Amino acid sequence: MSKAPEAASRRDQILQSLAQMLESNPGQTITTAKLAKEVGVSEAALYRHFPSKTKMFEGLIIFIEETLFTRVSRILQEEENALPRCEAILTLLLAFAERNPGMCRILIGDALAGDVERLRSRVVQIFDRLETQLKQIIREAEIREGIRPVIPLNQASNLMLVLAEGRINQFVRSEFKRKPTQDWASQWSVVANAIFAGKTAQ
Repeated sequence: MSKAPEAASRRDQILQSLAQMLESNPGQTITTAKLAKEVGVSEAALYRHFPSKTKMFEGLIIFIEETLFTRVSRILQEEENALPRCEAILTLLLAFAERNPGMCRILIGDALAGDVERLRSRVVQIFDRLETQLKQIIREAEIREGIRPVIPLNQASNLMLVLAEGRINQFVRSEFKRKPTQDWASQWSVVANAIFAGKTAQ
């Protein structure tokens, strides 16, 4: 019988332990020795599943990408109107951050200090893809719904994403006490109305 499922399970356990350590040890560097102890295996066993610590972090980034963008695609399928789409995507990002505190340290780059540039670039690409998606939604809104932002398209999409990014940074800075979704609905309403000059009520 193949041991592939067992190997996949161990890989998942390693990544889950890494994410948990990022949450419970804010500001600290996670060594492979500490991670191996947390998982309950030897360092050599870790390296049988991941050739380097960089690959472990990459595994978490892949998880973030797949989770977020699979759900973004679902939002685009289920919701037709622009502003509810934007709200749902940003709420998704904040809710994901809230449920996965350790991942937030990766999203803001805190956990990647000193690691390879490729990892940091990949995280940048996550936010770039989200901003591009927001931009596309707003662009289509003018054609399909006759609404447009009061500031240039690039500025509008950036403002939306920066608001969410700031809440994730605040979550990490508060050692995960200040929840990203706290008061989000009312703040979004104010920002959306400002960007679209009250057209959200239409």
